[in-house]
Amino acid sequence: MVDASGVELRLARPPRRIVSLLPSVTETLCALGLADALVGVTAYCVEPRALVRDTSRVGGTKDPDLARIRGLAPDLVVANMEENERAHVEALREWSIPVWVTYPRAVSEGIRMIRDLGEITGTSARAASIAGELEAVLAGVSAASARRPPLSIFYAIWRDPYMTINAGTYIHDVLAVCGGRNVFAGRPERYPAVTLDEVAAQRPEVILLPDEPYRFRRAHLEDFAPFRDVPAVRDGRVHLVDGKLFSWYGPRIAEALSAVPALLAGPGVSAPAGA
Repeated sequence: MVDASGVELRLARPPRRIVSLLPSVTETLCALGLADALVGVTAYCVEPRALVRDTSRVGGTKDPDLARIRGLAPDLVVANMEENERAHVEALREWSIPVWVTYPRAVSEGIRMIRDLGEITGTSARAASIAGELEAVLAGVSAASARRPPLSIFYAIWRDPYMTINAGTYIHDVLAVCGGRNVFAGRPERYPAVTLDEVAAQRPEVILLPDEPYRFRRAHLEDFAPFRDVPAVRDGRVHLVDGKLFSWYGPRIAEALSAVPALLAGPGVSAPAGA
């Protein structure tokens, strides 16, 4: 098998000492029944809490402790093309540690990742079951979205400066599948900085403020108060949302495909409990 970095992975047997360098991969491996095989995860790998609470932490996604990873003697490290640094992946490979690099940029690719991880880890049957269910849900949601005009969406990922996403991102595809039209899809940068005046000029019908990577809170709704003629502001459709629904692939796709279409269709300003 060849991973997203173009490197072939050869394993003599299914891995039983795995380090995951991405939260959604950690959640996926646990869904495949591999929680006991996880010997190391990042500080951001918090789900499922009961299964990863006592797993060794190896630092962050951008600054993992490579020496600690090496000391854990993994027979597989799972990384991500965007979230993890290429130099770190290459260093692990120089130590003869097998690394599988993922890079889903669409919901369908997130589902494919489950099948790939199943094949690599000897859990193909479980992976096929999860992926098959998700593919059926994806087909249904895509068909439903195709029957109605898309809603124009501004999705923020950062504040001061405000940043958003273009068409080459996983978040963009989640929005598109669920009936949204990303108003900054055409920007050349994957994560362009934008002014609120630029947002207002796009006249989005819905504004989404997630809790990761920037932790938007209710106070930040006031940023948009001066733009009362923008449809999203005028109609009270500025939402504080769970960022995991839009950026975590793997089994969480099922929750996203259920919650996001309903969120886009529903009225009113919303916020999670405690926001």
